[in-house]
Amino acid sequence: MYRSFPLLFIVISISLYSFNVALAQDFAQNANEVNPLLVSSEIPDVELKNIDNETVRLKELVSQQPSILVFYRGGWCPYCNRQLSDLNAIEEQLYEIGYQLLAISPDKPEKLKATLDKNELGYTLLSDSPMNVSKAFGIAFKVDQETVDRYKSIGLDLEGDSGYDHHLLPVPAVYIVNTDGIVKFNYVNPDYKERINGEVLLKAASVYYEN
Repeated sequence: MYRSFPLLFIVISISLYSFNVALAQDFAQNANEVNPLLVSSEIPDVELKNIDNETVRLKELVSQQPSILVFYRGGWCPYCNRQLSDLNAIEEQLYEIGYQLLAISPDKPEKLKATLDKNELGYTLLSDSPMNVSKAFGIAFKVDQETVDRYKSIGLDLEGDSGYDHHLLPVPAVYIVNTDGIVKFNYVNPDYKERINGEVLLKAASVYYEN
């Protein structure tokens, strides 16, 4: 028994070390392995940048008004631009229900301005360049080097757009959050080509609205 104890101790230590490394990463190795924040969870108290490069706190923003949080990959993504335009079409209806619309991406603030102008958006875009917010929501994943290289070959520069070399992206996601910061609804799909339908989002927004 005594001779086996050191081996047991080593096994436990290795297991704990592996667990701590996983916690330290806070991101998945691919889009299919993300662990999103669930309904009834409280959103994290995290910081973002607005288009003027000013720091804003997410909890403070949502405390002012029930919110729809939209995580998208960046202004370089055609599927994201289509989604942003579709959201623009229903923004007024969401506003009438009582919501504000906040769209979050890894793009640095100056890139947000370009996306705002290109799509003629009337709602708020926020920068999560370090990807701390996406990590806290459990939707950040690492883009493999082959994909990074392929993107570069067609003129897409993840590092240039975010200002970081982490090569992280969010799985596209939509969260409906009340003013207490509690998640009432979420839609997370690892297939970046699939986005929630505007009419479905409107129905969900009506159902889960809280004054």
